[in-house]
Amino acid sequence: MEDGCRTATFSRLDEVRGSHSGPPGHMTSAQQTPAQQTPARNGSPVPPLVWASVPYPVLIADPAGVVIHANPLAAALLPGSGPGTTLAERAPAWLARAHAERVRAGSARAGLVSGMVDERSFEAYPTVRDDGSVVWWFVDDTDHRLAREALRTERRRTAFLAEASNTLLSSLNVERCMDATAQLAAEHLADAAVVVAPRTGRLLPAVSCLRDGTPRRSRHQADPAGVPGLAEALQGFPPVPSRWIDPAGAPAWLIPDGFGPAGSIVITPLPGHGVPAGALVLLRGTGEAAFTEDEEVFARLFAARAGAALSAARLYAEQSSLARTLMRDLLPPVLRHVDGVDFAGGYRPSKGHERIGGDFYDVHPAATDGEPSLAVLGDVCGKGLEAAVLTGKIRNTLQALLPMADDHQRVLGLLNGALLNSHHTRFATMVMASAVREARSVLLRVTSAGHAPPLVVRQDGTVEQVDSRGTLIGVLPEAHSTTAEVRLAPGEFCVLFTDGITEAKGGPLGDELFGEDRLREALADCAGMPAEAVVEHVQMLTAQWLNGRPHDDMAVMAVAAPRTQHLGAVNEHTRGRFTT
Repeated sequence: MEDGCRTATFSRLDEVRGSHSGPPGHMTSAQQTPAQQTPARNGSPVPPLVWASVPYPVLIADPAGVVIHANPLAAALLPGSGPGTTLAERAPAWLARAHAERVRAGSARAGLVSGMVDERSFEAYPTVRDDGSVVWWFVDDTDHRLAREALRTERRRTAFLAEASNTLLSSLNVERCMDATAQLAAEHLADAAVVVAPRTGRLLPAVSCLRDGTPRRSRHQADPAGVPGLAEALQGFPPVPSRWIDPAGAPAWLIPDGFGPAGSIVITPLPGHGVPAGALVLLRGTGEAAFTEDEEVFARLFAARAGAALSAARLYAEQSSLARTLMRDLLPPVLRHVDGVDFAGGYRPSKGHERIGGDFYDVHPAATDGEPSLAVLGDVCGKGLEAAVLTGKIRNTLQALLPMADDHQRVLGLLNGALLNSHHTRFATMVMASAVREARSVLLRVTSAGHAPPLVVRQDGTVEQVDSRGTLIGVLPEAHSTTAEVRLAPGEFCVLFTDGITEAKGGPLGDELFGEDRLREALADCAGMPAEAVVEHVQMLTAQWLNGRPHDDMAVMAVAAPRTQHLGAVNEHTRGRFTT
């Protein structure tokens, strides 16, 4: 609209130049003194009444910078700038410099300049006339400048909030998230920042950071009620206006080392997901301007994002701790040498990002010397967490049934009933092996319940299948199975495995099963090897066969008779040991 007004004004001025030799009631050009005459663009004078009617301040100066004419708006804008005065005396320095440059350039339509007049900003549009004088049109663009500055500020703030969100959400570690919050706030919002977390025990965790500094973590035995607004912020209540907070009363623990006295303080809550995530304290030095209301509002916008990130990090930490606690009982145990029998096991879940699944194995050492230890390997229908939950239930049930572990049939029958009476619709296969050391050999009693029969590898590399069969667990009202006995000479071993090993699909074309024949060949090559080496060899071969392709849960366990001799207990109380 202003551009239209300017165009209309110039058009009106041109009309006046062509139709008026002088406005009515005023002296003609011939009657005016040279100083009173206002030259037009073509050199002829323009009556002062025309300039007075222009809705903008207009000032005309000759090439020497002497004012020829100033309309009433220009006289009000630049007091004392009447005819005969100089721009150097009455005009701001930026206008005097621009006038000299326009005179030297001699351009008929030169570019605009801008500057401040008192507390407002103006754009000055020059028109260089034929006689060398310059007509300056002034447009007050203070509102436009403030709007542009506000727009730039909002763009900077929006970019900062986007950067802050990306930085804060890039880590689910609580301490790193607190560090990032303090550092971002110190760099963009204040001279220093302190992030205070909810109290843990008697200590108050905090992270402080100076501008261009590094975050520093600390814990304080302090009462947040001693700082106005801090206790309320930690409880999630709305922030206290900064003008209510006396910076001189801030405790020493709240002021970062090397900061000096605080001139103003802002305390705002860090809202979390239903639970407050902490409080953000912003500080400025005594030589800086106090926080404005607009800055406090923006600080709350940043705090909302930081609080959400901190809350997500704490929730993740709690869930991770809970998952680790639960997973500790769901993961297969680390097997070892038990009562003269070597046990080794390996497990690989169906998905690389999961640690648990439906395959499991356990070894339960005998309660007394000379009694057999119980080894169990099983496969629950399904994958992932749901299968792992049922796996945990089976393992806990077997733990409770250990007093009757010698009776495989009874244990499987009770376990079958427990699964039938549960809300699960899944079933399981399992193989049980009781192992006891007898002289230099190991006696195995093996019972299979719907599971692939174990394989025994003799010293000469012969691979034998244990003759044991049975029904699935958790399907029929009664579970039936057969038990077979196997004796292992020193250096011989028995391998229990799940179908994830034999059904691993891969090979050159990626669609061929690993199969039991390849497993037998692999085990034959392991004759005489320790139990751990056997397990590692089988896992390595299946991994190479898969070549990164999807697969089912895979579990393998080896029970071996070591090449050792038994030494009796020295004090007649310990179990003794085996040595070569």
